Amino acid sequence: MASPPFSTSFFFILSLCSTATMMLFTPVASLTCTSQKLRSNELYSNCIDLPLLSSYLHWTYNSSNSSLAVAFVAAPSSSNGWVSWAINPTGAGMVGAQALIAFKNSSAMTVKTYNISSYQSIVPGKLSFDVWDTKAEESGGLMMIFAKIKVPEKKDSLSHVWQMGPSVTNGMPDQHAFAPANMESKGTLSLSGGQSTTSGGVDSTTKKKNIHGVLNAVSWGILFPLGAIIARYLRTFPSADPAWFYLHASCQVSAYAIGVAGWATGLKLGSESKGIQYSGHRNIGIAAFCLATLQIFALFIRPQKDHKYRYYWNIYHHSMGYTVIILGIINIFRGFDILRPEQKWKTTYIIVIAALGGIALFLEAITWIIVLRRKSNKSTKPYDTYNNGQSRQQPLAA
Repeated sequence: MASPPFSTSFFFILSLCSTATMMLFTPVASLTCTSQKLRSNELYSNCIDLPLLSSYLHWTYNSSNSSLAVAFVAAPSSSNGWVSWAINPTGAGMVGAQALIAFKNSSAMTVKTYNISSYQSIVPGKLSFDVWDTKAEESGGLMMIFAKIKVPEKKDSLSHVWQMGPSVTNGMPDQHAFAPANMESKGTLSLSGGQSTTSGGVDSTTKKKNIHGVLNAVSWGILFPLGAIIARYLRTFPSADPAWFYLHASCQVSAYAIGVAGWATGLKLGSESKGIQYSGHRNIGIAAFCLATLQIFALFIRPQKDHKYRYYWNIYHHSMGYTVIILGIINIFRGFDILRPEQKWKTTYIIVIAALGGIALFLEAITWIIVLRRKSNKSTKPYDTYNNGQSRQQPLAA
């Protein structure tokens, strides 16, 4: 049967409509700053594709009156989110920044000025310099901030910051995320349009965070569990005595030394990050450090193997050790949520800790097989988790 005469034309027209629709709804964010069309086709002398947070900046510097006309363009993290661009005349970063923040107020876009003296004091206020012709628009999923700013005379460059947040509550921007992209969205803007530098790389604070994370993952998350495995399972074999004790002690002392370095790095980061607090992560870290320190000091008051208090010391020693391990692993995953490294690092740690867990389960089964065989052969005293007989050295930590 022949096709209807309009069939080919119909599908051709449908194809054209589909192509046109896709072109209309192509996100503006996929374009570079040089191809973006702003309001009323307003032109700026310079523009830059900012390296973080899918943001763009257009600007024109008027040296005759030391003014800067800017247009900041960014895709908010949500439809109810906010975007911000700021100049920091006193330093780098958000604290001290003179910010323009745009968001939806009811159904209309608005832009407000914020003098950010600290992370805990983000309220609308007059900036330290004159600003006029401010306006905010939304188009194609992007928010745009337009403004003209008075800048210091004979100034070649400015420290600028950009940011975005997930939501606005009662007309007030909510706190933004503290992922690396958010913390590194800052740089130096050349007013003349020359080379502008941005912090697209890893800054010193991020390096300290990475060092903090690696030290703690190795100590609290790997060496402490490994030391506990050595103490619990190797001492089952008479031929491993006293080698297991020295391996266990070396592993735990090394873990504690590295853990102290990681803990101290965390304290340093906290003192340098005013207004940024991770209370849960900090409190767990302090608790783990205190318990581990008590474990080390408990070594010096360890009773003799045949002392009547040795049994109670063993209970204390094991319970404190396992608590340190549990707190350490929990806090490492909290640290992953804060630092948000590439997924491969979190996956690698999960594989390592899962492997240690698998080894522990395997050795647990082997241990009980040995214990049951000894009982069947009417050996001396059966394996006891806390005392394990009086003839072998006791572990330094569980």
